[in-house]
Amino acid sequence: MNWKIRPRSFALGMALAACSAFPALAALGGDAASIQQDAVHFKAAVRTTQTQAYAVHEMQTSGGATVREYVSPAGKVFGVAWEGPFLPDLQQLLGTSYERFTTAAKNRHGVRGPLAINESGLVLVSGGHMRAYRGTAYIPEMLPEGVHADAIQ
Repeated sequence: MNWKIRPRSFALGMALAACSAFPALAALGGDAASIQQDAVHFKAAVRTTQTQAYAVHEMQTSGGATVREYVSPAGKVFGVAWEGPFLPDLQQLLGTSYERFTTAAKNRHGVRGPLAINESGLVLVSGGHMRAYRGTAYIPEMLPEGVHADAIQ
């Protein structure tokens, strides 16, 4: 048995286990209480704007991107939007919806233009080009009463 490889394999396995033990922090469909953790992840300052129907938590990342998380009166993130010179960490932003996003992206096979997903449980549009990306995602069933999807931008 080669003992030099075994400790490396063990260390790699432990590192992977540690990474997978921590779920995405605040994300689409998640609680508003963890938005501060998103701000730390994105190295961003947060500015909150309150409307009658929802709150918008806007983050300016250190890399120049803007991320907005839309929070219902129930304290849930029902929508997210991003724009900037690079894509933000979409796994962080989309949370449990990230797998649906990656599956849709893989199934495009040569399709040009924005990526669009329109399913129950997730509506997402993402597009742009180098140094100018933007997108929105929301969960239709979580939109607060009287709020139209166009509010997420």
